[in-house]
Amino acid sequence: MDIYKMNLWQIFLAGGPVMWLILLCSIFALAIILERLWQLHRFKIDTQRFLKSILDKMRHQKIKEALEICDKTHSPISYILKAGILKHDRTRPQIKEAIEDASLYEIPKLERNLSLLATIAHISPLLGLLGTVTGMVRCFQAIQVKATSFNPVSPGDLAGGIWEALLTTVFGLIVAIPTYVAYNYLVNRINNFILEMEKAATELVNFLSE
Repeated sequence: MDIYKMNLWQIFLAGGPVMWLILLCSIFALAIILERLWQLHRFKIDTQRFLKSILDKMRHQKIKEALEICDKTHSPISYILKAGILKHDRTRPQIKEAIEDASLYEIPKLERNLSLLATIAHISPLLGLLGTVTGMVRCFQAIQVKATSFNPVSPGDLAGGIWEALLTTVFGLIVAIPTYVAYNYLVNRINNFILEMEKAATELVNFLSE
């Protein structure tokens, strides 16, 4: 069987039943990546400009207007700063505690499904290896059947079964590599986002504590 004359669907079917698990992993991975990218794009704001507008309102004792700005800005940064503004007349530890409590609620929103994405990146090549092993088992079973029936075993019988078995490893790596790259990219973006949140929160705490 010439792989270059086969279409993608034929190659997929040649890999055996484990290919369906790998396909399922690829669908979940793609869905998570697109959803996280969309959420991060939606949450992205000009942090310095937003913080400046908040502090300007606070300097003129316009607490209500500062809270309204936070309500209109749908981002984790605005939510944690709102928690600090609501405690503007409290002590520094109380303001920090309010912001930290809000962060405990907001940060998991940013990191949602990342652990599942990492799991997919790790198990996809393992599923590929599983498919290869089960394919090799079927291959040697076929050889045993031929041997016990006194039929000659040709190199083509062995080679054909092996390349079909190796298809699962190829597809497992095809899913795992971009998934792992996307996972690291998302983790880096989220870490930068959290760093912006911490900087903005620190500036607000310092301002309210003056």
